[in-house]
Amino acid sequence: MPFIGNQPALSYTSFAKQDFTTSATTSYTLDNPVTNANELALFINFVRQEPTTAYSASGTTLTLTSATASSDDMYCVYLGKAVQTVNPPNASVGTSQLVDGSVTSAKINSSVGLGITNAQSFQLTSAVTLSGNPAFITTNIGTNAVNTYANKGTIVSQSSGVFSFSATGYYLVTFHATLDAETTPDTFSVEIQTTNDNSNYNIASVIYLEKPSNSNDRSGSMLNALVNVDNTSNVKVKFSLGSANGVSSCIVSGASTDPRTTFNFIRLGDSV
Repeated sequence: MPFIGNQPALSYTSFAKQDFTTSATTSYTLDNPVTNANELALFINFVRQEPTTAYSASGTTLTLTSATASSDDMYCVYLGKAVQTVNPPNASVGTSQLVDGSVTSAKINSSVGLGITNAQSFQLTSAVTLSGNPAFITTNIGTNAVNTYANKGTIVSQSSGVFSFSATGYYLVTFHATLDAETTPDTFSVEIQTTNDNSNYNIASVIYLEKPSNSNDRSGSMLNALVNVDNTSNVKVKFSLGSANGVSSCIVSGASTDPRTTFNFIRLGDSV
C-alpha cells in the first residue's frame, strides 16, 4: 500500500513462528539470534508474556523467569527487525546530531584539514642581476636550505621563476629580498606579480626603495600578497624588480646556504 509521508528508509523482515517442545526448564534455544527480548513475542498457553519480565533473550538463548511444564504449549514469533543499514540522505545531518568532539582529524578532508595544511619556502641560491621594467627573477631558485626548514606539503612548484599551484586555495605569499642597485642613487621597486589567465601579470604587492649613496650598501625588503587560487591552470605568481628611476639594474642577493632572498607560500584555507 502507498505510504503517507516519506517512505521508510530501512527494509524490514519478519521470521516465522517457532514452536518449542517444553519441559521443566527455564532455558530454550532460538532458531534465530536476537539482540534482546523485545525482538520476539513469546506465548505460553496462548498468553503473551511480558518481555524482560517473564523472559530475556540474547543471541539464540531464551531464558524464562519461571520454568515451564512438559504439558505447556509455548511458541514465539520474531518481530520486525532491520536487516540493512542506509546512509542518511545528503545534507540531512545537522550539528545537533553529532556528539561534541566526535569528529577527529582523520575524518576531515585533507584539502581542508586542521589549521595550515601547506607551507613552502624557496630561496635564491645565488645572486641574479635584473635589468628592465619589470625584470622577473627566473633562475637560481631552489628549496629553502635552512636546517630547521621542512616543507609542509608540495602544492607549490616553480619553473623558470613561474610559481604554480596543484591545489586551489587562499594563499599568503611573502617575498623577502636583499638587493643592491648598481647605479647612481635613485628609487626602484620590488614586486609580487600575479596572473589569473596564465598570461597577463599585474602587481599584487609592491615596495619602493631608495638606492643608497654608497654603492656598497644593500637594501632589504619584505612584502606579501593574498592570492586567491581558484583555478590552478590560470593563477600563477612571479617576483620582479619593478619601476625604476635612474636605476638601470639591480643585484638580488642569493646564496646556497643562508636564505638572503626567499619566496614563501602558506595555504590559509579554501579559495573564495
